[in-house]
Amino acid sequence: VAGMYIAVQATLSLFASWAGGTGTGKKSLTGTVIDSGDGVTHIIPVVDGYIVGSAIKHVPLAGKEITQFIMELMRGRETNIPPEVILDTARKVKEQFSYVVPDIAKEFAKYDQDPKKWIKQYTGTHPVTKQPFTIDVGPERFLGPELFFNPDMFSSTFLTPLPVLVDQTVQACPVDSRRAPYQNIVLSGGSTLFKDFNRRLQRDIKRIVDER
Repeated sequence: VAGMYIAVQATLSLFASWAGGTGTGKKSLTGTVIDSGDGVTHIIPVVDGYIVGSAIKHVPLAGKEITQFIMELMRGRETNIPPEVILDTARKVKEQFSYVVPDIAKEFAKYDQDPKKWIKQYTGTHPVTKQPFTIDVGPERFLGPELFFNPDMFSSTFLTPLPVLVDQTVQACPVDSRRAPYQNIVLSGGSTLFKDFNRRLQRDIKRIVDER
């Protein structure tokens, strides 16, 4: 091995953002990394390449909770989904159709006004009988990712929106190093890949900061 560099994942995410364009600021080893996969979400502040451990936030909402929420929504409306595949169907619906909206009330209105345009169809296959089934994919397209911004729709114990937690994380950093973590927010993990997730997050954080 000619050379090797070992670092924590958040620092490596900052490195990767230089080439991948996933950050909101310039090339820097200071920033806020939001790492959200299937099992857990972490908000990790990094200052000059060092983790501010005391400010890390753990969020008990991630991909599997979104999948479960979508499954519950579909179960109440679609009766022809085989029970054996409803969880996998919800996961595929999440991955193929979900997106983030700036205003869920206005988005509901779009579905009411023009359902043919906004309601999609998903076709799956029963694992045993091999018979196909088709379901409508409606408001769960945007209600699933909305858990990050309105977690009270799913959980009665965890009620703090992701933008508020990001703000709390940065405010827990040393006073003289708070500006840069706001300017360089890096998204990491599959659950941050929803369309317009970054725009909604940036807008909500800006509103919190501007109101302070």
